Amino acid sequence: MRRTRGAGPLAVLLALSAALSTALTGCSVARRANGSPPPTMPPTAVVPTVIAPPQAEGLDGTAAAPGPQVCTAITRTLTARLHVPVTAKPYSWNDGGLPAMDLCTLLIDDRAVTIGVSALASQPDSLSRLMNGAGTVDALPELGPDARLGESRVVFTVGDRAVRITPSGGIDQSAANGIDRAEAVAIAMAARDAVPRTLRPARQSDSTCQLSTAAAETFVGLQVQLRRDYRVRGALTCIWGTFDATVSIVEAFDQKTIPEARRVPPPRLAPIGQPGYYLPEAGELVFRQGRRVVRVTGLTNPPRTVSLDTLTGIVDPLLPLFIR
Repeated sequence: MRRTRGAGPLAVLLALSAALSTALTGCSVARRANGSPPPTMPPTAVVPTVIAPPQAEGLDGTAAAPGPQVCTAITRTLTARLHVPVTAKPYSWNDGGLPAMDLCTLLIDDRAVTIGVSALASQPDSLSRLMNGAGTVDALPELGPDARLGESRVVFTVGDRAVRITPSGGIDQSAANGIDRAEAVAIAMAARDAVPRTLRPARQSDSTCQLSTAAAETFVGLQVQLRRDYRVRGALTCIWGTFDATVSIVEAFDQKTIPEARRVPPPRLAPIGQPGYYLPEAGELVFRQGRRVVRVTGLTNPPRTVSLDTLTGIVDPLLPLFIR
């Protein structure tokens, strides 16, 4: 008599899977029939990944904050060393980043080089943050054991400050507006000598910005150590900072576009401005109101989520100024 073979392992697994699926479906239907929705996973929190917020178009030191700065202090030295005309824009500005950098523009035979000096003392990870996205990075022993050279920038420390040098055309990239390694080192050495005598006071404040100070301090969680308030052609900039958080409100006049609006995928619309956008990955709210474009940002290290409500709360005390 011929024996009938037992079901193979695969058939058994398929049968068990079908039975389990039927049971789960029945449970799911029962739960829905009882009025309880099926469980859902909470959305993934988005935290800012940028080191500094987007800068207003045309911000290059032609107009901004008066006072001491590295670029104007080293033009004569570099003209003699490089044997080309070296000039500088007369004003400086702050990028509202983390670390917050006081910036100025140097012109090497009309090639723009931005020099940044940390407004507060450098932290253990400041140089690595400033080199984020720089590509291949090499040591630069001429400027010290922590100095680094990348394709787009040089970073090093002077005393307790972090310094970054960023040519608009990169370093050794064969670009018409770039510089070579020797020029980058010469600029860095001149800046190293000038930084100690051109440091700005930590607190430079404008009474108008004071309206949002309480909200900024609520965000950072303590009294701010850094203030950078100034006007660029009448447009207001307010920056509050500590070693691990920076808040900024930056107004700009007559900006033709909002570059953030062209991002793919498009940013989330915000219920403020005409139009307004919320970019959680940048910790940014940006909106247009008449001839004004206003950017409100909050950055922390380590990064944490920055909600739209938080950003609107920071700018709310100044809204009467921006919507008039």
